[in-house]
Amino acid sequence: MEENISKNSEINTDNTLLSVRNIHKSFAKNKVLKGINLDVSAGEVLALIGGNGAGKSTLMKIIMCIYQQDIGDIYVGGKKVLNSKPLDAMKLGMYLVPQEPMLFPNMSVEENILIGFNESSKELDKHLRNLLKQIGWHLDLNRKAMTLSIAEQQLVELLRGLLRNAKLLILDEPTSALTFDEVESLFKIIEDLKKKNIGIIYITHRLAEVFTIATHVAIMRDGIITLNGEVKDFTREMLVQGLLPTDIEKKELNFNSTVPDYKNLKPIFSLKNFSGYGFKDVTFDVYPGEILGLAGVVGAGRTELATTIFGKDVVLGGKVYLEGTDITGMSTAQVMEKGISYIPEDRRQDGIFKIGDIRMNTTCGCLNHLSKFFINSKKERELTDKSISDFRIKVTGQDQLLGSLSGGNQQKVVIARTLLTHPKLIILDEPTRGIDASARGDVYSIMNKLKEKGFSFLLISSDMEEIIELSDRAVTMFQGRINHIFNKADINQNNLMSAAFGVYEEEKEGV
Repeated sequence: MEENISKNSEINTDNTLLSVRNIHKSFAKNKVLKGINLDVSAGEVLALIGGNGAGKSTLMKIIMCIYQQDIGDIYVGGKKVLNSKPLDAMKLGMYLVPQEPMLFPNMSVEENILIGFNESSKELDKHLRNLLKQIGWHLDLNRKAMTLSIAEQQLVELLRGLLRNAKLLILDEPTSALTFDEVESLFKIIEDLKKKNIGIIYITHRLAEVFTIATHVAIMRDGIITLNGEVKDFTREMLVQGLLPTDIEKKELNFNSTVPDYKNLKPIFSLKNFSGYGFKDVTFDVYPGEILGLAGVVGAGRTELATTIFGKDVVLGGKVYLEGTDITGMSTAQVMEKGISYIPEDRRQDGIFKIGDIRMNTTCGCLNHLSKFFINSKKERELTDKSISDFRIKVTGQDQLLGSLSGGNQQKVVIARTLLTHPKLIILDEPTRGIDASARGDVYSIMNKLKEKGFSFLLISSDMEEIIELSDRAVTMFQGRINHIFNKADINQNNLMSAAFGVYEEEKEGV
Protein backbone atom coordinates (compact mmCIF):
# COMPACT_ATOMS: atom_id res chain seq x y z
CA MET A 1 0.00 0.00 0.00
CA GLU A 2 2.94 2.39 0.45
CA GLU A 3 3.02 3.16 -3.26
CA ASN A 4 -0.52 4.52 -2.95
CA ILE A 5 0.27 7.01 -0.18
CA SER A 6 2.40 10.08 -0.67
CA LYS A 7 4.78 10.28 2.30
CA ASN A 8 5.72 13.86 1.49
CA SER A 9 2.16 15.15 1.35
CA GLU A 10 0.49 15.33 4.75
CA ILE A 11 -1.98 17.56 6.55
CA ASN A 12 -2.11 18.36 10.21
CA THR A 13 -4.49 15.98 11.96
CA ASP A 14 -5.17 14.97 15.52
CA ASN A 15 -8.02 12.49 15.13
CA THR A 16 -9.04 12.94 11.50
CA LEU A 17 -9.68 9.73 9.57
CA LEU A 18 -10.61 11.24 6.21
CA SER A 19 -10.17 14.61 4.57
CA VAL A 20 -11.21 15.58 1.06
CA ARG A 21 -9.89 18.86 -0.27
CA ASN A 22 -11.16 20.87 -3.26
CA ILE A 23 -12.54 17.83 -5.07
CA HIS A 24 -13.75 18.48 -8.62
CA LYS A 25 -15.25 15.93 -10.99
CA SER A 26 -16.83 16.30 -14.43
CA PHE A 27 -18.37 13.84 -16.85
CA ALA A 28 -17.99 15.29 -20.35
CA LYS A 29 -19.25 18.88 -19.93
CA ASN A 30 -21.32 18.09 -16.86
CA LYS A 31 -19.64 19.40 -13.68
CA VAL A 32 -20.80 17.10 -10.89
CA LEU A 33 -18.49 18.15 -8.04
CA LYS A 34 -17.33 21.77 -7.82
CA GLY A 35 -14.82 21.95 -5.00
CA ILE A 36 -15.82 19.67 -2.11
CA ASN A 37 -14.12 19.98 1.28
CA LEU A 38 -15.07 17.51 4.00
CA ASP A 39 -13.58 15.92 7.15
CA VAL A 40 -14.54 12.90 9.22
CA SER A 41 -12.83 12.15 12.52
CA ALA A 42 -12.71 9.03 14.67
CA GLY A 43 -15.95 8.51 16.59
CA GLU A 44 -17.90 11.01 14.45
CA VAL A 45 -21.08 10.36 12.51
CA LEU A 46 -21.33 12.77 9.59
CA ALA A 47 -24.86 12.90 8.17
CA LEU A 48 -24.62 13.67 4.45
CA ILE A 49 -27.84 14.95 2.89
CA GLY A 50 -28.61 16.05 -0.65
CA GLY A 51 -30.96 15.64 -3.54
CA ASN A 52 -30.53 13.29 -6.48
CA GLY A 53 -27.88 14.77 -8.73
CA ALA A 54 -26.25 16.69 -5.88
CA GLY A 55 -23.09 14.58 -6.26
CA LYS A 56 -23.24 12.37 -3.14
CA SER A 57 -22.73 9.09 -4.98
CA THR A 58 -19.94 10.51 -7.12
CA LEU A 59 -18.14 11.78 -4.01
CA MET A 60 -18.48 8.40 -2.27
CA LYS A 61 -17.13 6.61 -5.35
CA ILE A 62 -14.13 8.94 -5.38
CA ILE A 63 -13.51 8.29 -1.67
CA MET A 64 -13.73 4.54 -2.37
CA CYS A 65 -11.39 4.98 -5.37
CA ILE A 66 -13.98 3.74 -7.86
CA TYR A 67 -13.67 7.11 -9.65
CA GLN A 68 -10.64 9.38 -9.84
CA GLN A 69 -11.13 13.08 -9.17
CA ASP A 70 -10.16 15.66 -11.80
CA ILE A 71 -8.79 18.10 -9.23
CA GLY A 72 -8.27 17.89 -5.48
CA ASP A 73 -6.79 15.60 -2.87
CA ILE A 74 -7.90 12.82 -0.53
CA TYR A 75 -6.13 12.24 2.78
CA VAL A 76 -6.47 9.15 4.98
CA GLY A 77 -4.96 9.52 8.42
CA GLY A 78 -3.38 12.77 7.28
CA LYS A 79 -1.55 11.20 4.30
CA LYS A 80 -2.43 11.88 0.69
CA VAL A 81 -3.83 8.94 -1.29
CA LEU A 82 -2.53 8.55 -4.83
CA ASN A 83 -3.60 6.32 -7.75
CA SER A 84 -5.60 3.90 -5.66
CA LYS A 85 -8.16 1.24 -6.53
CA PRO A 86 -11.23 0.07 -4.54
CA LEU A 87 -9.26 -2.77 -2.95
CA ASP A 88 -6.66 -0.24 -1.81
CA ALA A 89 -9.41 1.91 -0.26
CA MET A 90 -10.57 -1.07 1.80
CA LYS A 91 -7.00 -1.80 2.86
CA LEU A 92 -6.74 1.80 4.00
CA GLY A 93 -9.72 1.17 6.30
CA MET A 94 -12.68 2.47 4.28
CA TYR A 95 -15.79 0.40 3.55
CA LEU A 96 -19.08 1.21 1.82
CA VAL A 97 -22.30 -0.45 3.04
CA PRO A 98 -24.69 -0.02 0.08
CA GLN A 99 -28.35 0.94 0.40
CA GLU A 100 -29.38 -2.40 -1.13
CA PRO A 101 -27.15 -5.19 0.29
CA MET A 102 -25.36 -7.21 -2.37
CA LEU A 103 -25.23 -10.76 -1.00
CA PHE A 104 -25.07 -14.12 -2.73
CA PRO A 105 -28.52 -15.55 -1.90
CA ASN A 106 -27.56 -19.23 -1.98
CA MET A 107 -24.47 -18.78 0.17
CA SER A 108 -24.49 -18.82 3.96
CA VAL A 109 -24.05 -15.73 6.09
CA GLU A 110 -20.52 -16.78 6.97
CA GLU A 111 -19.60 -17.45 3.34
CA ASN A 112 -20.90 -14.01 2.33
CA ILE A 113 -18.87 -12.30 5.05
CA LEU A 114 -15.59 -14.15 4.47
CA ILE A 115 -15.54 -14.08 0.68
CA GLY A 116 -12.51 -12.27 -0.70
CA PHE A 117 -10.12 -12.95 2.17
CA ASN A 118 -6.79 -14.73 1.66
CA GLU A 119 -6.32 -15.87 5.27
CA SER A 120 -7.10 -19.41 6.40
CA SER A 121 -10.80 -20.17 6.90
CA LYS A 122 -10.15 -21.44 10.43
CA GLU A 123 -8.55 -18.17 11.53
CA LEU A 124 -11.21 -16.10 9.78
CA ASP A 125 -14.01 -18.08 11.41
CA LYS A 126 -12.43 -17.55 14.83
CA HIS A 127 -12.00 -13.84 14.15
CA LEU A 128 -15.62 -13.50 12.99
CA ARG A 129 -17.08 -15.28 16.01
CA ASN A 130 -14.96 -13.19 18.37
CA LEU A 131 -16.19 -10.05 16.59
CA LEU A 132 -19.83 -11.12 16.97
CA LYS A 133 -19.29 -11.83 20.66
CA GLN A 134 -17.50 -8.53 21.17
CA ILE A 135 -20.28 -6.40 19.68
CA GLY A 136 -23.09 -8.58 21.01
CA TRP A 137 -24.88 -9.36 17.74
CA HIS A 138 -26.85 -12.60 17.43
CA LEU A 139 -26.70 -13.87 13.86
CA ASP A 140 -26.85 -17.49 12.70
CA LEU A 141 -23.81 -17.83 10.46
CA ASN A 142 -25.18 -20.97 8.80
CA ARG A 143 -28.38 -19.36 7.48
CA LYS A 144 -28.75 -18.82 3.75
CA ALA A 145 -28.61 -15.15 2.76
CA MET A 146 -31.95 -15.50 0.95
CA THR A 147 -33.67 -16.09 4.33
CA LEU A 148 -32.43 -12.85 5.89
CA SER A 149 -34.48 -9.70 6.39
CA ILE A 150 -33.15 -6.46 4.90
CA ALA A 151 -31.95 -5.45 8.38
CA GLU A 152 -30.05 -8.71 8.80
CA GLN A 153 -28.54 -8.34 5.33
CA GLN A 154 -27.27 -4.91 6.34
CA LEU A 155 -25.70 -6.45 9.45
CA VAL A 156 -23.87 -8.85 7.15
CA GLU A 157 -22.57 -5.92 5.10
CA LEU A 158 -21.47 -4.17 8.30
CA LEU A 159 -19.66 -7.32 9.45
CA ARG A 160 -17.87 -7.45 6.11
CA GLY A 161 -16.50 -3.99 6.80
CA LEU A 162 -15.67 -4.57 10.47
CA LEU A 163 -13.85 -7.82 9.72
CA ARG A 164 -11.66 -5.85 7.35
CA ASN A 165 -10.79 -3.58 10.29
CA ALA A 166 -12.63 -0.65 8.71
CA LYS A 167 -11.88 2.68 10.35
CA LEU A 168 -14.43 4.57 8.25
CA LEU A 169 -17.86 3.16 7.31
CA ILE A 170 -20.06 4.72 4.65
CA LEU A 171 -23.73 3.85 5.25
CA ASP A 172 -25.96 4.65 2.26
CA GLU A 173 -29.62 5.08 3.31
CA PRO A 174 -29.31 2.32 5.95
CA THR A 175 -32.85 2.73 7.35
CA SER A 176 -34.79 3.03 4.08
CA ALA A 177 -36.15 -0.52 4.31
CA LEU A 178 -36.11 -1.01 8.09
CA THR A 179 -38.97 -1.16 10.60
CA PHE A 180 -39.13 1.02 13.71
CA ASP A 181 -37.50 -1.59 15.95
CA GLU A 182 -34.84 -2.43 13.35
CA VAL A 183 -33.96 1.27 13.11
CA GLU A 184 -33.52 1.43 16.88
CA SER A 185 -31.24 -1.63 16.75
CA LEU A 186 -29.15 -0.03 14.00
CA PHE A 187 -28.80 3.18 16.01
CA LYS A 188 -27.54 1.18 19.01
CA ILE A 189 -24.97 -0.45 16.74
CA ILE A 190 -23.84 2.94 15.47
CA GLU A 191 -23.46 4.20 19.04
CA ASP A 192 -21.25 1.18 19.80
CA LEU A 193 -19.16 1.86 16.71
CA LYS A 194 -18.71 5.50 17.75
CA LYS A 195 -17.33 4.33 21.10
CA LYS A 196 -14.82 2.18 19.22
CA ASN A 197 -13.61 5.35 17.40
CA ILE A 198 -14.95 4.23 14.05
CA GLY A 199 -15.94 7.15 11.84
CA ILE A 200 -19.17 7.00 9.85
CA ILE A 201 -20.53 8.85 6.82
CA TYR A 202 -24.28 8.42 7.13
CA ILE A 203 -26.19 9.23 3.94
CA THR A 204 -29.87 9.81 4.69
CA HIS A 205 -33.01 11.55 3.46
CA ARG A 206 -34.69 11.50 6.87
CA LEU A 207 -33.98 14.71 8.73
CA ALA A 208 -35.17 13.33 12.08
CA GLU A 209 -32.33 10.79 11.95
CA VAL A 210 -29.77 13.57 11.71
CA PHE A 211 -30.68 14.85 15.17
CA THR A 212 -30.94 11.33 16.58
CA ILE A 213 -27.67 9.73 15.53
CA ALA A 214 -25.32 12.24 13.87
CA THR A 215 -22.62 14.39 15.46
CA HIS A 216 -22.04 16.47 12.33
CA VAL A 217 -24.07 17.28 9.24
CA ALA A 218 -23.25 18.36 5.69
CA ILE A 219 -25.67 19.27 2.90
CA MET A 220 -24.72 18.88 -0.75
CA ARG A 221 -26.52 20.79 -3.45
CA ASP A 222 -25.53 21.07 -7.09
CA GLY A 223 -22.02 19.74 -6.51
CA ILE A 224 -21.05 21.91 -3.55
CA ILE A 225 -21.35 21.75 0.23
CA THR A 226 -23.89 24.42 1.18
CA LEU A 227 -23.95 23.71 4.91
CA ASN A 228 -21.49 21.94 7.20
CA GLY A 229 -20.95 21.77 10.95
CA GLU A 230 -21.93 20.19 14.24
CA VAL A 231 -25.54 19.06 14.46
CA LYS A 232 -26.11 21.05 17.65
CA ASP A 233 -25.65 24.26 15.68
CA PHE A 234 -28.58 23.61 13.32
CA THR A 235 -32.36 23.27 13.38
CA ARG A 236 -34.56 21.18 11.11
CA GLU A 237 -35.76 24.36 9.37
CA MET A 238 -32.16 25.34 8.60
CA LEU A 239 -31.51 21.94 7.02
CA VAL A 240 -34.66 22.16 4.90
CA GLN A 241 -33.69 25.62 3.68
CA GLY A 242 -30.22 24.36 2.83
CA LEU A 243 -31.68 21.51 0.76
CA LEU A 244 -34.24 23.34 -1.32
CA PRO A 245 -33.34 24.95 -4.64
CA THR A 246 -33.35 28.72 -4.57
CA ASP A 247 -36.35 28.90 -6.93
CA ILE A 248 -38.68 27.22 -4.42
CA GLU A 249 -40.62 29.77 -2.45
CA LYS A 250 -40.59 29.55 1.31
CA LYS A 251 -44.39 29.17 1.41
CA GLU A 252 -43.99 25.72 -0.15
CA LEU A 253 -42.30 24.54 3.06
CA ASN A 254 -45.59 24.74 4.90
CA PHE A 255 -47.27 21.38 4.47
CA ASN A 256 -49.92 21.93 7.16
CA SER A 257 -52.92 22.62 4.96
CA THR A 258 -56.58 22.97 5.94
CA VAL A 259 -58.04 20.21 8.10
CA PRO A 260 -61.35 18.88 6.70
CA ASP A 261 -64.63 20.00 8.28
CA TYR A 262 -65.56 16.58 9.63
CA LYS A 263 -68.87 17.71 11.17
CA ASN A 264 -70.28 18.73 7.80
CA LEU A 265 -68.77 15.99 5.63
CA LYS A 266 -69.73 12.42 4.89
CA PRO A 267 -66.98 9.79 4.43
CA ILE A 268 -65.95 9.15 0.84
CA PHE A 269 -64.52 5.76 1.80
CA SER A 270 -65.34 3.35 4.63
CA LEU A 271 -64.18 -0.02 5.91
CA LYS A 272 -66.56 -1.94 8.20
CA ASN A 273 -65.14 -4.94 10.09
CA PHE A 274 -62.97 -5.64 7.04
CA SER A 275 -60.90 -8.85 7.22
CA GLY A 276 -58.35 -10.56 4.98
CA TYR A 277 -55.10 -12.47 5.11
CA GLY A 278 -52.92 -10.62 7.64
CA PHE A 279 -55.58 -8.34 9.18
CA LYS A 280 -58.99 -8.57 10.86
CA ASP A 281 -62.02 -6.42 11.77
CA VAL A 282 -60.59 -3.18 10.39
CA THR A 283 -62.95 -0.22 10.61
CA PHE A 284 -62.24 3.40 9.68
CA ASP A 285 -63.40 6.22 7.38
CA VAL A 286 -61.64 8.55 4.96
CA TYR A 287 -63.22 11.95 4.27
CA PRO A 288 -63.11 14.18 1.17
CA GLY A 289 -59.93 16.26 1.12
CA GLU A 290 -58.35 14.22 3.91
CA ILE A 291 -54.96 12.57 4.28
CA LEU A 292 -55.42 9.65 6.67
CA GLY A 293 -52.09 8.28 7.85
CA LEU A 294 -51.72 4.55 8.51
CA ALA A 295 -48.74 3.68 10.72
CA GLY A 296 -47.45 0.39 12.06
CA VAL A 297 -44.47 -1.93 12.04
CA VAL A 298 -43.76 -4.27 9.13
CA GLY A 299 -45.95 -7.33 9.56
CA ALA A 300 -48.81 -5.38 11.14
CA GLY A 301 -50.94 -5.94 8.04
CA ARG A 302 -50.86 -2.51 6.39
CA THR A 303 -49.83 -3.54 2.86
CA GLU A 304 -52.07 -6.63 3.02
CA LEU A 305 -54.97 -4.31 3.85
CA ALA A 306 -54.18 -2.04 0.90
CA THR A 307 -53.83 -4.84 -1.65
CA THR A 308 -57.09 -6.46 -0.47
CA ILE A 309 -58.98 -3.17 -0.83
CA PHE A 310 -57.49 -2.90 -4.32
CA GLY A 311 -58.84 -6.30 -5.33
CA LYS A 312 -55.52 -8.16 -5.44
CA ASP A 313 -56.25 -10.46 -2.47
CA VAL A 314 -59.27 -12.35 -1.14
CA VAL A 315 -61.71 -10.65 1.25
CA LEU A 316 -62.47 -12.85 4.28
CA GLY A 317 -65.11 -10.66 5.87
CA GLY A 318 -66.57 -7.18 6.30
CA LYS A 319 -67.44 -4.45 3.82
CA VAL A 320 -65.79 -1.77 1.67
CA TYR A 321 -67.78 1.31 0.66
CA LEU A 322 -66.85 4.06 -1.79
CA GLU A 323 -69.25 7.02 -1.76
CA GLY A 324 -71.79 4.73 -0.09
CA THR A 325 -71.55 2.03 -2.79
CA ASP A 326 -70.55 -1.48 -1.72
CA ILE A 327 -67.42 -2.47 -3.69
CA THR A 328 -66.40 -5.41 -1.50
CA GLY A 329 -64.57 -8.16 -3.36
CA MET A 330 -64.47 -6.39 -6.73
CA SER A 331 -61.56 -7.08 -9.10
CA THR A 332 -58.68 -4.62 -9.41
CA ALA A 333 -60.00 -3.36 -12.75
CA GLN A 334 -63.45 -2.78 -11.23
CA VAL A 335 -62.01 -1.05 -8.16
CA MET A 336 -60.00 1.30 -10.39
CA GLU A 337 -63.05 1.99 -12.52
CA LYS A 338 -65.01 2.90 -9.38
CA GLY A 339 -62.33 5.40 -8.38
CA ILE A 340 -59.60 3.89 -6.16
CA SER A 341 -55.94 4.01 -7.20
CA TYR A 342 -53.03 2.30 -5.45
CA ILE A 343 -49.36 3.34 -5.58
CA PRO A 344 -47.45 0.29 -4.33
CA GLU A 345 -44.60 0.10 -1.84
CA ASP A 346 -42.14 -1.47 -4.28
CA ARG A 347 -42.14 1.11 -7.05
CA ARG A 348 -39.44 -0.62 -9.12
CA GLN A 349 -41.10 -4.03 -9.12
CA ASP A 350 -44.82 -3.19 -9.11
CA GLY A 351 -45.19 0.45 -10.13
CA ILE A 352 -43.16 1.15 -13.27
CA PHE A 353 -42.03 -0.25 -16.61
CA LYS A 354 -38.30 0.48 -16.42
CA ILE A 355 -37.65 -0.23 -20.08
CA GLY A 356 -40.66 1.82 -21.16
CA ASP A 357 -40.47 5.53 -21.94
CA ILE A 358 -41.92 8.41 -19.93
CA ARG A 359 -44.97 8.78 -22.17
CA MET A 360 -45.97 5.11 -21.98
CA ASN A 361 -45.53 5.00 -18.20
CA THR A 362 -47.55 8.18 -17.74
CA THR A 363 -50.55 7.30 -19.89
CA CYS A 364 -50.78 3.50 -19.64
CA GLY A 365 -53.39 3.72 -16.88
CA CYS A 366 -55.86 5.72 -18.97
CA LEU A 367 -55.58 4.14 -22.42
CA ASN A 368 -59.34 3.50 -22.52
CA HIS A 369 -59.88 7.27 -22.29
CA LEU A 370 -57.50 8.03 -25.17
CA SER A 371 -59.37 5.97 -27.79
CA LYS A 372 -61.54 2.91 -28.14
CA PHE A 373 -59.54 1.32 -30.96
CA PHE A 374 -56.36 3.33 -31.65
CA ILE A 375 -54.31 5.43 -29.27
CA ASN A 376 -54.63 9.16 -29.88
CA SER A 377 -50.90 10.00 -30.03
CA LYS A 378 -51.49 13.74 -29.96
CA LYS A 379 -53.65 13.50 -26.83
CA GLU A 380 -51.12 11.13 -25.25
CA ARG A 381 -48.28 13.62 -25.80
CA GLU A 382 -50.36 16.51 -24.48
CA LEU A 383 -51.21 14.62 -21.27
CA THR A 384 -47.56 13.64 -20.78
CA ASP A 385 -46.33 17.20 -21.35
CA LYS A 386 -48.84 18.52 -18.83
CA SER A 387 -47.79 15.91 -16.25
CA ILE A 388 -44.09 16.69 -16.73
CA SER A 389 -44.82 20.40 -16.27
CA ASP A 390 -47.27 20.08 -13.36
CA PHE A 391 -45.06 17.71 -11.35
CA ARG A 392 -41.70 19.26 -12.29
CA ILE A 393 -40.42 15.92 -13.57
CA LYS A 394 -36.80 16.22 -14.70
CA VAL A 395 -36.53 14.50 -18.09
CA THR A 396 -34.69 15.00 -21.36
CA GLY A 397 -37.85 14.18 -23.30
CA GLN A 398 -40.95 12.00 -23.40
CA ASP A 399 -38.99 9.19 -25.08
CA GLN A 400 -36.49 8.88 -22.19
CA LEU A 401 -36.61 5.46 -20.52
CA LEU A 402 -38.19 5.63 -17.08
CA GLY A 403 -35.50 3.40 -15.57
CA SER A 404 -32.93 6.15 -16.26
CA LEU A 405 -34.72 8.66 -13.99
CA SER A 406 -33.96 9.22 -10.32
CA GLY A 407 -36.23 7.53 -7.76
CA GLY A 408 -37.98 10.79 -6.98
CA ASN A 409 -38.79 11.52 -10.62
CA GLN A 410 -39.98 7.94 -11.12
CA GLN A 411 -42.37 8.40 -8.20
CA LYS A 412 -43.69 11.63 -9.71
CA VAL A 413 -44.45 9.77 -12.95
CA VAL A 414 -46.35 7.11 -10.98
CA ILE A 415 -48.40 9.77 -9.17
CA ALA A 416 -49.08 11.62 -12.44
CA ARG A 417 -50.28 8.37 -14.05
CA THR A 418 -52.54 7.73 -11.05
CA LEU A 419 -54.20 11.12 -11.35
CA LEU A 420 -54.98 10.60 -15.03
CA THR A 421 -57.40 7.85 -13.96
CA HIS A 422 -59.40 10.50 -12.02
CA PRO A 423 -59.40 8.64 -8.66
CA LYS A 424 -61.61 9.48 -5.69
CA LEU A 425 -59.23 7.79 -3.22
CA ILE A 426 -55.47 7.34 -3.64
CA ILE A 427 -53.73 4.71 -1.51
CA LEU A 428 -50.05 5.59 -1.13
CA ASP A 429 -47.85 2.80 0.24
CA GLU A 430 -44.45 4.17 1.40
CA PRO A 431 -44.58 6.97 -1.23
CA THR A 432 -41.17 8.52 -0.48
CA ARG A 433 -39.07 5.45 0.30
CA GLY A 434 -35.71 5.71 -1.42
CA ILE A 435 -36.14 9.21 -2.85
CA ASP A 436 -34.11 12.27 -1.91
CA ALA A 437 -35.13 15.09 0.39
CA SER A 438 -35.81 17.62 -2.37
CA ALA A 439 -38.01 15.19 -4.33
CA ARG A 440 -39.72 14.24 -1.08
CA GLY A 441 -40.64 17.90 -0.60
CA ASP A 442 -42.05 17.96 -4.14
CA VAL A 443 -44.19 14.87 -3.45
CA TYR A 444 -45.48 16.43 -0.22
CA SER A 445 -46.38 19.64 -2.04
CA ILE A 446 -48.17 17.68 -4.77
CA MET A 447 -50.19 15.76 -2.18
CA ASN A 448 -51.26 18.88 -0.35
CA LYS A 449 -52.25 20.71 -3.53
CA LEU A 450 -54.36 17.71 -4.54
CA LYS A 451 -55.85 17.52 -1.05
CA GLU A 452 -56.93 21.16 -1.33
CA LYS A 453 -58.71 20.21 -4.58
CA GLY A 454 -60.68 17.54 -2.71
CA PHE A 455 -58.62 14.42 -3.38
CA SER A 456 -58.50 11.90 -0.52
CA PHE A 457 -55.48 9.84 0.52
CA LEU A 458 -54.76 6.77 2.62
CA LEU A 459 -51.07 7.26 3.44
CA ILE A 460 -49.21 4.13 4.55
CA SER A 461 -45.75 4.98 5.89
CA SER A 462 -43.06 3.64 8.20
CA ASP A 463 -41.64 7.17 8.42
CA MET A 464 -43.29 8.73 11.48
CA GLU A 465 -42.04 12.16 10.48
CA GLU A 466 -43.99 11.74 7.25
CA ILE A 467 -47.18 10.68 9.06
CA ILE A 468 -46.85 13.63 11.46
CA GLU A 469 -46.08 16.09 8.65
CA LEU A 470 -48.93 15.20 6.33
CA SER A 471 -51.80 13.48 8.14
CA ASP A 472 -55.07 15.13 9.17
CA ARG A 473 -55.78 12.03 11.26
CA ALA A 474 -53.78 8.87 11.79
CA VAL A 475 -54.63 5.26 12.56
CA THR A 476 -52.21 2.62 13.83
CA MET A 477 -52.22 -1.10 13.14
CA PHE A 478 -50.94 -3.66 15.63
CA GLN A 479 -50.98 -7.38 14.90
CA GLY A 480 -53.48 -6.99 12.06
CA ARG A 481 -55.95 -4.73 13.85
CA ILE A 482 -56.54 -0.99 14.10
CA ASN A 483 -55.77 -0.22 17.73
CA HIS A 484 -55.93 3.61 17.79
CA ILE A 485 -57.20 6.61 15.85
CA PHE A 486 -55.46 9.93 16.49
CA ASN A 487 -56.78 13.39 15.73
CA LYS A 488 -54.37 15.99 14.33
CA ALA A 489 -53.44 17.41 17.73
CA ASP A 490 -52.50 13.96 19.05
CA ILE A 491 -50.30 12.87 16.14
CA ASN A 492 -46.77 12.82 17.50
CA GLN A 493 -43.83 10.47 17.56
CA ASN A 494 -44.42 9.12 21.07
CA ASN A 495 -48.10 8.32 20.45
CA LEU A 496 -47.48 6.68 17.08
CA MET A 497 -44.54 4.63 18.32
CA SER A 498 -46.39 3.45 21.43
CA ALA A 499 -49.51 2.50 19.50
CA ALA A 500 -47.55 0.77 16.73
CA PHE A 501 -45.96 -1.50 19.33
CA GLY A 502 -49.21 -2.02 21.24
CA VAL A 503 -48.18 -0.19 24.40
CA TYR A 504 -50.23 3.01 24.07
CA GLU A 505 -52.17 3.32 27.31
CA GLU A 506 -54.70 6.11 26.88
CA GLU A 507 -57.69 5.11 24.78
CA LYS A 508 -58.54 7.46 21.92
CA GLU A 509 -61.75 7.69 19.98
CA GLY A 510 -61.77 8.56 16.30
CA VAL A 511 -63.79 11.25 14.65
